[in-house]
Amino acid sequence: MVWMICLASAVHAQDEEAKKGFDKSNLFFGGTFGLSFGSYTLVNVSPQVGYHFNRYFAAGTGVNFIYSQYKITDYNGYTISRQDQGYAGLNIFGRVYPIQHILLQVQPEINYSWGNLKTYSPDASYKLPGEFVPSVLVGIGGALPAGRSGAIILMIQYDLVQNVRSPYGNTIFYSFGYNVGF
Repeated sequence: MVWMICLASAVHAQDEEAKKGFDKSNLFFGGTFGLSFGSYTLVNVSPQVGYHFNRYFAAGTGVNFIYSQYKITDYNGYTISRQDQGYAGLNIFGRVYPIQHILLQVQPEINYSWGNLKTYSPDASYKLPGEFVPSVLVGIGGALPAGRSGAIILMIQYDLVQNVRSPYGNTIFYSFGYNVGF
């Protein structure tokens, strides 16, 4: 009898050790897709891949592709100036799920920025020098289950660095994403 208990304990311990290694079912793919049009236009396509270490923690990495355009108009609605900027960069992120479906996220990133500034009175164009722009996004959101292994991610975020060339501006912003498990 003691022999069978020891054998059962050893088998259980081996199962626990196997679960501690890499498990591809904990991988997820997703990211952010954003659109905004008007005096401020933004197109954001930022795919990411991550790993759920357990029910409470996940982390990953991604790439950013962002285009923004900002127009300044006079009181008659005529455009006075327009600034176009492109961004391409890398990010890493960490998520904590304190409660199921609620997440806190930190996302440091570095983006290379380039662009143009055009004024209409006087009529002139300026090329903005290319530069690396750091950002640290912090946010809170929800992971709403969608399908067998997917989730819709809705977040409120803020850029802590507040670089003048940041694609995120100096206010709280909303983001929408989707994660699909493997």
